[in-house]
Amino acid sequence: MKWDYSDMNNWDWSKHPRGAVIPRVATAEEFETGNWRIKRPLLDKEKCTNCLICFIYCPDFSVSASEGKMHGFKLSHCKGCGICAEECPVKAIKMIDEIEAKQDKN
Repeated sequence: MKWDYSDMNNWDWSKHPRGAVIPRVATAEEFETGNWRIKRPLLDKEKCTNCLICFIYCPDFSVSASEGKMHGFKLSHCKGCGICAEECPVKAIKMIDEIEAKQDKN
């Protein structure tokens, strides 16, 4: 089916073509999506106050925390959006280039 988008601004919900379907809830854990980011979060544990604001704001559930403490990041899911670093009230998280982070490991 070919869609005519010329009048799209006047469409109601029923006229839009179907997009992605989420087959069931909580499927994101099954898909590792962090391999295409260009920035990654880096935690300074000495600055961190364990307020867990980063955990609350992370859209990808990439902040690893338990028992009221922040442990780090699940980089296999982190897309590098930087929301955690932006929202951290004590600036304990900074975003670094993914290439530099990988070079530092070698």
